Amino acid sequence: MRPINIVLFSILLFFTACHNNNEKENTYPTTPSIPSLSYKIISVLPHDTTSFTEGLEFHKGYLYESTGDPDYAGRSKLAKINTTTGMDEQKIILAPAYFGEGITLLNRKIYQLTYKEQKCFVYDAATFKKLKEFTYQGEGWGMTNDGKYLIMDNGSNELIYRDPETFNIVKTVPVTGVPKDYNGHDVFINELEYVDGFIYANLYTMDFDQLVKIDPATGKVMGILNLNGLLERYAPPAETSKRDVLNGIAYDNANKTFYITGKYWPKLFAIQIQ
Repeated sequence: MRPINIVLFSILLFFTACHNNNEKENTYPTTPSIPSLSYKIISVLPHDTTSFTEGLEFHKGYLYESTGDPDYAGRSKLAKINTTTGMDEQKIILAPAYFGEGITLLNRKIYQLTYKEQKCFVYDAATFKKLKEFTYQGEGWGMTNDGKYLIMDNGSNELIYRDPETFNIVKTVPVTGVPKDYNGHDVFINELEYVDGFIYANLYTMDFDQLVKIDPATGKVMGILNLNGLLERYAPPAETSKRDVLNGIAYDNANKTFYITGKYWPKLFAIQIQ
């Protein structure tokens, strides 16, 4: 949730990116017991470099994005985005006191977490009119849903299921098998997306861009996708000097396509995960 050390990230990314130069990746896990996932790039699209991406959702041909902003209060937003242009077609700006986090769309409503403010805002998905808000304890990071329950995380490698009408906790599922970073430090799941019975989660860490595939029934990590060097292959250094970590997963079920981006990234990638 905090911005990474850009200098350290750039050095480590340079050495990692040297091993990633094919259109279709045969990725490798940081833990040998975790199967590697691979991906194929379908298209490369523009992304707003002022967006510190915290939540991403795809619905009826549009992306919906929630952003925070660690440097400028009053720039967190919820936006409906044209995928071709990368431009906002509809948006609301959160009050300066709130740092926008994960979002999900369920029953024609958009739910938006906040980082440390312990508020979840609920909007009409068509108009962005705020319908209600919930209060919860702890931090808010990523959020998705399984068609029945909201599923969020808070930096503790735990999936928290909540009732969408009351926001009460229904159950919690510990996530096991999340790899350590290259220095052996703990890594936490971040932005979430529920797809065909699995949850895909960005990993929040300071030295690599990866996501994991989780079995929500058991909480076990079933696969890992390494996206190191992806952005740098499609964007010049002048456009990536401010880039932060990979964060943002949305899924287009009709085309079986994931949309992937990151905080302050100039590109958004449509990919298929094998």
